[in-house]
Amino acid sequence: MLDRGAYPDAVTPWERETWRASALAWVENGLAAHGLRGTGGLRVRLRPWSVLVRVPVEGRSAVWFKASPPAAAFEGPLTAALARWVPEDVLKPLAVDVGRGWTLLPDGGELFRDLLAREPVDPRVWESLLGRYARMQRDLVPHAREIERLGVPSARARDLAEVFGRLLDGASALAPDERARLDALRPRVAEWSAELAALGIGDTLDHADLHDGQLFCPAPGRFTFFDWGDATVSHPFCSLRIPAERAVDRYGPGVLPRLVDAYLEPWTGSGRTAAELRHAVGTAWRLSALGRAASWGRMFPDPSGVAPGAGQSAQWLLELLNDPPRTG
Repeated sequence: MLDRGAYPDAVTPWERETWRASALAWVENGLAAHGLRGTGGLRVRLRPWSVLVRVPVEGRSAVWFKASPPAAAFEGPLTAALARWVPEDVLKPLAVDVGRGWTLLPDGGELFRDLLAREPVDPRVWESLLGRYARMQRDLVPHAREIERLGVPSARARDLAEVFGRLLDGASALAPDERARLDALRPRVAEWSAELAALGIGDTLDHADLHDGQLFCPAPGRFTFFDWGDATVSHPFCSLRIPAERAVDRYGPGVLPRLVDAYLEPWTGSGRTAAELRHAVGTAWRLSALGRAASWGRMFPDPSGVAPGAGQSAQWLLELLNDPPRTG
């Protein structure tokens, strides 16, 4: 079964027979190293940013092979490192090939998205998962430099104005008037960047796309975070926007203050007031658009020279012009 979703013309290495043969042989060897054997019936999902293959396994749950593009080849090593540092929050890979950007992962259980589709879920469940995710981020602050050494892009709070400048200079899909409006925003982005850095909360891992399809819910009250190909090392609060927007879409804006409180709880203390933290959430909400814009540049190379994510990246840059929602 082959799924191309909304990207029927996506260019991926799966189209090359020699690549497919090498990848599937690697999967077979990875399974054998754990005493496992595949049973056929592959399900393949192709996107401009990944090749994902569900591999049925004899006598147990299926496993998943993922191939990342060169710009996101850090995902396998990062996932393996997270399994050492925060094992209760992530999947432990069965195998990783750093040079080729390949990862073999166990099944993580039910997707949170599938749970939401199957039964009513109280907003307090979202509060719980955001608190758990924030605690994981806090635990990873001491590992920020190690995460960068794995190849995860650095977008530290103090450097976000420079990140914005690079993204804007390379944005090929902006109309002239859009570029002019964003160019005029450079001084404000520098101010926002300095504000976040001055808060004194250490940079850490930012998933950058933590929606309901990027976490498992293997048991009530338990969450497993995965799919780290869009990640950066940045201000932790930049992670909050995507899951909060999904929850607001489902329950309405009235849930936002409690979601913010749940996320901020692990970051309280050290003399920071609730008002300061909430103000920082608004600043990070806006600047999180930079991580999303950058992630659309991590695609498989297209021989035609077309940048598959250029339009989406430009749209995220334009989000910088919009005010964040009120969180209290």
